[in-house]
Amino acid sequence: MSHGSPLEEHPVIRDYKDFDRKSGIWAERLLFNNRVIIVLVCLALTLFLGFQATKLKLVASYEKVIPTHQPFIVNYLAHKEELSALSNVVRIAVENKDGTIYDKDYLNVLRKINDEVFLMPNVDRPYMKSLWTPATRWTGVTEDGLDGGPVIDESYDGSPSSLQAVRRNVERSGEIGLLVASNLKSSIVLVPLIETNPDTGQKLDYRAFALRMNQLRAKYQSAKIGIHIVGFAMLMGDLIIGMRKVLMFFVVAVGICSVLLYWFTRCVRSTAMVMLCSIVAVVWLLGILPTMGLDLDPYSILVPFLVFAIGMSHGAQKMNGITQDIGRRTHRLVAARYTFRRLFMAGFTALLADAVGFAVLLVIQIQAIQDLAITASIGVALLIFTNLILLPILLSFTGVDAEAAARSLQAENKSLHDVNQKKHALWAFLDLFTRAKYAKIAIVVSVLLAIGGAVVGSHLKIGDLQPGAPELRQSSVYNRDDAFITKAYAASTDVFVTMVTTPALSCMLYPTLVKVDDLEWKLQNLPGVVSTNSLAAITRKMNVSMNEGGKPWYDLPRNQDTINFIVNRAPRELFNVNCDFLTVYAYLKDHKADTLKSVVAVVSKFAAENDTKDVKFLLAAGNAGIDAATNIVVEKANSEMLLLVYSAVMVLAYVAFRSVRAVVCVVLPLALTSILCEALMVTLGIGVKVATLPVIALGVGIGVDYALYVLTVTLTYMRQGMSLSDSYYRALLFTGRVVVLTGVTLGIAVATWVFSPIKFQADMGILLAFMFVWNMLGALILIPALARFLLPARLFVNKSP
Repeated sequence: MSHGSPLEEHPVIRDYKDFDRKSGIWAERLLFNNRVIIVLVCLALTLFLGFQATKLKLVASYEKVIPTHQPFIVNYLAHKEELSALSNVVRIAVENKDGTIYDKDYLNVLRKINDEVFLMPNVDRPYMKSLWTPATRWTGVTEDGLDGGPVIDESYDGSPSSLQAVRRNVERSGEIGLLVASNLKSSIVLVPLIETNPDTGQKLDYRAFALRMNQLRAKYQSAKIGIHIVGFAMLMGDLIIGMRKVLMFFVVAVGICSVLLYWFTRCVRSTAMVMLCSIVAVVWLLGILPTMGLDLDPYSILVPFLVFAIGMSHGAQKMNGITQDIGRRTHRLVAARYTFRRLFMAGFTALLADAVGFAVLLVIQIQAIQDLAITASIGVALLIFTNLILLPILLSFTGVDAEAAARSLQAENKSLHDVNQKKHALWAFLDLFTRAKYAKIAIVVSVLLAIGGAVVGSHLKIGDLQPGAPELRQSSVYNRDDAFITKAYAASTDVFVTMVTTPALSCMLYPTLVKVDDLEWKLQNLPGVVSTNSLAAITRKMNVSMNEGGKPWYDLPRNQDTINFIVNRAPRELFNVNCDFLTVYAYLKDHKADTLKSVVAVVSKFAAENDTKDVKFLLAAGNAGIDAATNIVVEKANSEMLLLVYSAVMVLAYVAFRSVRAVVCVVLPLALTSILCEALMVTLGIGVKVATLPVIALGVGIGVDYALYVLTVTLTYMRQGMSLSDSYYRALLFTGRVVVLTGVTLGIAVATWVFSPIKFQADMGILLAFMFVWNMLGALILIPALARFLLPARLFVNKSP
């Protein structure tokens, strides 16, 4: 840090001709002696990348949000062909508000919806299912044996007799509670989707699909007919459509930052330059992504604002330093170079910590989070240039308003003149924490907060804590549709599938079906399971039907020929053509973390006790199975991620300060914020999941900025022989007020996200606002309190940085 020691005693040079252009390190000389070229290159880059940014797409992918290396998902992907009807499914519930499904007009609307959806691109047509598809069949027992056919056959003409036939066929199909609502007032159009269209090679456009579904809803919904649509594709589409509103919140946040920064500086030029450089970083980021072949998804849409926020924080520090030097009547170019020397290393270290905070997310084997990590790391890398280099260069051209500079210097001089008399009330209060009495109080309160936060945070849950889609509000159309389907159908939208592998042609063997039946019974006894289905369950039902409905026959027949006869007419989604793979469906009441954990525990234990060389029970498929796998990965990654990010911050802080004690002063306030953040998540009912996991790491990475700036300046004055109190007070005047400005400004800006219709954005806004403010308080209160005991002045007197 030879060039990074801030607040060195630089001479006031009013004319640049009197400045030694060869002074400073090579990087300073290279940049500032060629500043016109630097600005022109940045302008060209901004124009080019701004054009490239117009090509950026906001996309979503089903497989990007699942942990493809987790054993459950490996099993699912290995049998994806057999499970194609479960991969990415949309359910359209068509409701008859005035009667039942046995209505001519209702069935006519259902047929039109079925036909229209069937022709949509990316629909896996062979596996699509509704009352109108040939795959939906009934099976009955006659004097001649088993009989069956489509639920709605070619003879249907809408007459009372044909409607009666439909009723009879539905009752014999076993679809009541599955494809048909238990109250017979609605039925499902089951629409499996293909991620990549085999005809065109085009990826599924979730926004376009959701818009088609909304058009379908508007076309057929009426006073008599209700349309309810759920599924991953609909959820992602709704999120992408709602991102326009998210962008409005970004605009509001940028506006708040601009207004408060101007209020602080009272200088249009410097405010404009800080905002411009932060926006340039965002433009470069958005332009680089399509150039590299990358896209934004709903989970990384918040990254551009985070980049802007970090840039504004660092930019305000640079602007503040230049303003104070210009107030001393230093030439604006000399002031820019002085500020570059003083704060570059602290800013570089802080941005490196930010980048590490993002980069550690790469350890999480979920592509959506890895993409977020890559996107954010690129953004932070760009800030090193735009806000640590470009901003001082631009301010060396524009300077700052003379009155603003004089006002800033006057305030500083007055405070320094009164340092032993009457200090500014806020700074005087904060300076109290350099004294033993108040430092002890701050540390004790922090310990108590940490203990209380740890107790509350111990109840932090992994995964979703609310029914429906937690990414959206409970009052959203999607979640109201999900609640309707969950209530009306025994087969809920949360499906956990256990896969069973056997030798070829052995899935129907009696010993295998006995084990499957036993697993079903165990699952049915779980409070979170609404119903189950499997080849064993179908065999039981058909056996009792073949024996005049006698209850004693509701069992698995021991005669293999009877089983073979039944299985040949069973639904194909329960086993594959080779009969070496079958599925056990568990329909859950929700996908909350506790529900999934209980199902995983039962199936895992059952598999451990019943797996043989030939028959194996594999977890897991279905949306609930994938959620369970994701929860497992997130739970493991949560602790690993925090360990890595804190290790990196400690290493970087040690490199910056060359003092273990200084590292402790930096890290403990961050740790307190992390503990309290987890407690806040418990209080607000927010679980650790794909959408919220990155926030915890980001809070550490972004929060270290405040600590590095405050402690860097404090230690510099202490090395000049000043006491901790005087050093910290001068640090507050030089950089502390900017820390307060950025902490409060960014906290207010992201707090506005609480009004977003996108629930996970609202959650992130609350958590980020909390972290911005608490990291600021930790830097301003806890660092001096810890320094009082860990960093006595005698350790630093006459020692170079």
